[in-house]
Amino acid sequence: MYINIGSDMSVRDSAILGIFDLDNTTCSKHTRKFLAQAEENGQVVTVAEDLPKSFLLTSEYGLERVYLCQFNAATLEKRLK
Repeated sequence: MYINIGSDMSVRDSAILGIFDLDNTTCSKHTRKFLAQAEENGQVVTVAEDLPKSFLLTSEYGLERVYLCQFNAATLEKRLK
C-alpha cells in the first residue's frame, strides 16, 4: 500500500522507518546533525510547498531517503492505518 505525503508524492508504507514531527525533534542536536548529513548526501526530498511540519525516514532498495512534508506527523500516521 502507498501513502500520499503531499504534492502528488507517495511512498510505500513498508518502506517507512519513522515519521517525525519537526517542531519536537529539531530541538535535539543529534537530529539536526542527522538532517544536515542527509542534506549533504543528497538524501533529502522536499515535498512541502510551504514550511515543512514533519519528515519521514524511508529505506527501500538499499536507499535511505528523508522526505520533508507539509502535513503534521499525526496526519501521516492516520493515513497509515
